[in-house]
Amino acid sequence: MFITTNAIVLSKLRYRDNDLIVKCYTQKIGIVSFLLRGVLKSKKGGSKTAHFQLLSQLQLEFDQKNNRSLQTIKESRLNFIYSSVHSNVLKSAIVMFLSEVLSNTLQEEEQNDSLYGYLENTFLWLDSQTDYANFHLLFLLKLTKYLGFYPDTSQMEWSFFNLQEGRFENKPSNKYAVTGENLILLKQLLGTTFDALPSIKINAKQRQYFLSMILLYFELHLGSFKTPKSLQVLNQVFS
Repeated sequence: MFITTNAIVLSKLRYRDNDLIVKCYTQKIGIVSFLLRGVLKSKKGGSKTAHFQLLSQLQLEFDQKNNRSLQTIKESRLNFIYSSVHSNVLKSAIVMFLSEVLSNTLQEEEQNDSLYGYLENTFLWLDSQTDYANFHLLFLLKLTKYLGFYPDTSQMEWSFFNLQEGRFENKPSNKYAVTGENLILLKQLLGTTFDALPSIKINAKQRQYFLSMILLYFELHLGSFKTPKSLQVLNQVFS
């Protein structure tokens, strides 16, 4: 079946001497992995390889073979050319981290226009901003809406948030009930938008503690979730 679709690059892995294996989240059929033969060797490979930087937004043409785990791309084009996401050191750290999270969590092989639109628009937002240190916190929190475990906000006035249950509670019912600064920040982020995010001031330690909490939240609700290897790099550049 011949497919033309928008796609976002989630991971790339060098294979043998001159090939790349690239995993993308496509708008039309979800997760697809591709083998790019000889792309690191050919004279045209430099420009083609640049298409497949992490979180690049592409339009792909390929003939899907259901009996293959790795598909072959006929044509690729950049849908958007980022101005800073790949050239800014701090943004690059966010990109590396979020692409690893998404590669770990997005397993579906079906169309999900709302999730794709969320990814597309938020990465464009990140590219255009100068105040973005807390972007990944709000991004992960809002991502849970599409993954099926967005916090139940019906009792937000209560004094604890239970990570395991995904809801606020008046008294802790298990060891996964959080309070204090993480609770305050959670309530702030639940009530904000990306455009209003710069108004929320968080220091480096608060950011790290809250991120650890969010990653635990993912782990509790996604059995296969693993702490990203790039977390240490992210924490270092924002410390």
